[in-house]
Amino acid sequence: MKDWTGNKRTLGATLGASYLATGERPREDYYATHPDMVRELLNAGAPLRQRVWEPACGAGHIVNVLRERGHEVCATDIVDRGCPDSSVLDFLWEFSAAPMGDVDIMTNPPYATALEFVERALACVKDGANVWMLLRLQFLEGKARRRLFDVAPPSDVWVFSERRTCAKNGDFSKTEGGAIAYAWFHWIKNHRRDCIIKWL
Repeated sequence: MKDWTGNKRTLGATLGASYLATGERPREDYYATHPDMVRELLNAGAPLRQRVWEPACGAGHIVNVLRERGHEVCATDIVDRGCPDSSVLDFLWEFSAAPMGDVDIMTNPPYATALEFVERALACVKDGANVWMLLRLQFLEGKARRRLFDVAPPSDVWVFSERRTCAKNGDFSKTEGGAIAYAWFHWIKNHRRDCIIKWL
């Protein structure tokens, strides 16, 4: 954890991802990952080690799939959203309770702080660890993200062949057809190579 040098106004603060609803977005509001989005990635052979940290676990949509597949998962979130065997931890600010050692990170980060999540994750893990972020394909754009990609480009980007939906507060019964292009962005810490595009 000692190599983290970011602060409240890190590169991620310049990410142009505002909450478009009137007023400030509620702290308890979140968008859940459909479990099939995790299963399809794993079924495609995505590399993921035994120990995984899910730092924005919500109600456990990613966590449950990983545990079903035999992974040891440390599940945390900024508030308790009901994920089994999880704890409250602010991923961008708290350090002492974070998992240590050889751990991969997989999460669907809050959109407004997605860049900060990527930077924080890469600062936390050891060399060779996998960092998986479910992000809008649009994350490939932008000057702030370009500065990240210049020093730490993704190893590969796994694009969904059809539009998917993330459900507000985990309620998939109220969601309809997806309108957003999503992809799993994969980093291998300090393993520089040309980014490869794959499809799911």
